[in-house]
Amino acid sequence: MSQDNVKILEELAAVLESRKSESPDTSYVASLYARPDKMLEKIGEEAVETIIAAKNNDREQVIRETADLWFHSMVMLAQKGLSPEDVLAELARRFGISGHDEKASRKS
Repeated sequence: MSQDNVKILEELAAVLESRKSESPDTSYVASLYARPDKMLEKIGEEAVETIIAAKNNDREQVIRETADLWFHSMVMLAQKGLSPEDVLAELARRFGISGHDEKASRKS
């Protein structure tokens, strides 16, 4: 991932944070913050749409739906006071560990 792509995540996170003080009537993101259940429904909806696009082998649709899924997931992270860096740090922690071993370590 290029530094420019990492910068996009950082910039999007900053925009999402700034939307916390906006009106739900004028900001889509603020409307999601105002209705957490709707925000979570959107994540589920986008996940399903991503799965369907992947099953249909539609490359462009997979990209678009994954972007929607990531966007709505980032809104949820911001609403919870978390950032993309928190998720990236967890991925970095897991790097080089067997997926089976990492999953088993969560049970203890």
